Amino acid sequence: MLQMSRRQFLKITATSLAGSSLALMGFAPDTALAEVRQYKLARTTETRNTCPYCSVGCGILMYGLGDGAKNATASIIHIEGDPDHPVNRGTLCPKGASLIDFIHSPARLKYPEYRAAGSTEWKRISWDEALDRVAKLMKEDRDANFVEKTDEGKTVNRWLTTGMLAASAASNEVGYLTHKVARSMGLLAFDNQARV
Repeated sequence: MLQMSRRQFLKITATSLAGSSLALMGFAPDTALAEVRQYKLARTTETRNTCPYCSVGCGILMYGLGDGAKNATASIIHIEGDPDHPVNRGTLCPKGASLIDFIHSPARLKYPEYRAAGSTEWKRISWDEALDRVAKLMKEDRDANFVEKTDEGKTVNRWLTTGMLAASAASNEVGYLTHKVARSMGLLAFDNQARV
């Protein structure tokens, strides 16, 4: 014989009544639970890029939301490894997997800055100003330190006071062009990030 208190009987009766009433109104939990959620990347724009952290050069896929035509600010919402990239085939190390935090960090430097000699203040400058300053300083240094001939009269065309560190995540073609540009200026101190 089933022993049940009056309180237990009322709970079971109320639950049964509520469940049958919902079923009569058309609520079916199986249908509601089986509904397919919208794919979170369905409305995003996919962009292929290279991970900036180390010299391995893993391929990444960045997904961004926002369309300037719809007055929405573009923002990257998801990053994953590129399965078609020959270096990493879709995998990422912990640093590469956390790129989204790097991108959205409030401490991330987004613009060139300049600190005058003896100053403690960094001043934001434009990209044009930064590139012009680098070009000017390189030209001044090359003009002052370029070695055209050795003491014996042998032509060498060397620039020994400046060096260049190339990015290893670049393609072979970019690496070839970078090498040609560096050597055409007479740079001897030329290395690649992959060896460092």
